[in-house]
Amino acid sequence: MVEPSASMPIAAGPIVADVAVPGSKSIANRALVCASLARGTTNLSNLAPGDDTAAMLDCMRSLGVVVDVNDGVARVRGHDGSVRGGVVLDARLAGTTSRFMTAVAALGVEPTTVDGGEALRRRPMAELHDALRRLGAEVASTGGCLPVTVSRGALSGGRIEMRGDVSSQFVSALMMIGPMLPNGLRMDLTTPLVSRPYVAITASVMSSFGASGITVAERGIGVEPSSYVGCDYVIEADASSASYPLAAAAITGGSVRVDGLGEGALQGDARFADVMQAMGCRVERTADSTTVTGTGSLRGVDIDMSDISDLVPTVAAVAAFASSTTRITGVGFIRRKESDRIGDLVRGLSAIGCTAVEEDDGLRIEPTSPSSYHGTRLLVHDDHRLAMAWSLLALIVPGISVDDPSVVGKSWPEWWSVRRALLEGAHR
Repeated sequence: MVEPSASMPIAAGPIVADVAVPGSKSIANRALVCASLARGTTNLSNLAPGDDTAAMLDCMRSLGVVVDVNDGVARVRGHDGSVRGGVVLDARLAGTTSRFMTAVAALGVEPTTVDGGEALRRRPMAELHDALRRLGAEVASTGGCLPVTVSRGALSGGRIEMRGDVSSQFVSALMMIGPMLPNGLRMDLTTPLVSRPYVAITASVMSSFGASGITVAERGIGVEPSSYVGCDYVIEADASSASYPLAAAAITGGSVRVDGLGEGALQGDARFADVMQAMGCRVERTADSTTVTGTGSLRGVDIDMSDISDLVPTVAAVAAFASSTTRITGVGFIRRKESDRIGDLVRGLSAIGCTAVEEDDGLRIEPTSPSSYHGTRLLVHDDHRLAMAWSLLALIVPGISVDDPSVVGKSWPEWWSVRRALLEGAHR
């Protein structure tokens, strides 16, 4: 673990490495929800580590679901659509867990309270709460934030309208309880759907657990009444986490291969390699791996990242070392993530001497020579993705430290050890 006051070491040259990336927490949390509501037992392999997954597991156990985890495999005994309720669930700082558990709690006869840490309590969730009320659930919250108390009430499902440009997690949360609703679920989206690949992941995971009648269109999502059935499910490598070592290859002109994430990957964030290709790297994919090779020359891009918004900090870090301007658009909504991922990115890049400009729906990075950048202590704002993005800047710029290295525990607790190993593969 990097000490808060310690400057991170720079790379001695191009990084060449094969990297093992943890399982996708996005897929894991969806699979855990489906498994808990399924009939029978599920074995989930390559379970993601990190605080988000731990929070989901603890919430499920509080609801009475029996889960045994051993060596990255979770054995889940499903409750066949029933939810005990009558408990308080602590989502900690996990936004996904809080949204998914709020929807699951609506299946319980007894009221369940979903709460979380102070930073999570500030994140708006009114759209989800209102949607559950329209479906017949009883929902009590203050200002559309946590804590929220939810119970079944007259929950029956049916047709509702909701916005699609606030959070795809709201849509996914409702989708996953859709099969349990007597009338199923039809969501008419009044605005375009953001982060659509995550909704596609939800539909895919639900189908793997036996749910049927799922449709995903530009302005409408449908889920027919059905059920989940336990199964053996292998979770693919986390594409968002994979972006950091792949970016290290791009920045240093090296070559990094990530196994477990190849052609046909479920996650939209697997497109990160395509972004690196557009910025001047070479990319090779096989059935089960992705390799990015830097060419020593990076160029800026003009890119709409609305569907791959978790990658914005990584792309911004790479853009700081490009030869021309990068403009990222379509991501105004990421101001409401763990941090203000636009404003905080701009302030961090500016702090090392890189020109960055905040825009209504994104940001613009106007790089100069890396030799003009300087080290400083960068703030992570309780955001694991900012911390890992800053660690990429520190591959080239000496003297960079972060105020809270431990925040990477949310998704990749071993990141600092992985970064050290990457530096050992830096060729002078």
